[in-house]
Amino acid sequence: MVYESVHVSTTIDCPAGEVYDYASNPANLSTWAAGLADQDVQLVDGQWVVDSPMGRVIVAFAPSNDFCVLDHDVTLPDGETVRNPMRVISNGDGCDVVFTVRRRPGMSETDLAADVDAVNADLAALRTLMEQ
Repeated sequence: MVYESVHVSTTIDCPAGEVYDYASNPANLSTWAAGLADQDVQLVDGQWVVDSPMGRVIVAFAPSNDFCVLDHDVTLPDGETVRNPMRVISNGDGCDVVFTVRRRPGMSETDLAADVDAVNADLAALRTLMEQ
């Protein structure tokens, strides 16, 4: 099965490594990713847990890497795990951040659009923080 994908991106006037280092730290999620973590993220028994707009979720990022891959799994309250592809890509003195939103089975067009809007807002918040 192939899922519909929407690639959401922003350009940030800050070096890719700095953006990657900040965004890859789950403790920072509540400062820029309100669509996922509108409250502080806590490390509980080795897992990053947050009470999100979707309910209590577990977030697991890809291991630290030199490619600035920020893929992360979000385990929803019902136990479903959603894989979220995300990259920080060098662009001159700054970078592009690309997040892929996937339409999950049973997801309406309205729900997909809401997810895309939330990711756009999150990436805009990340850009604002990193460009200060």
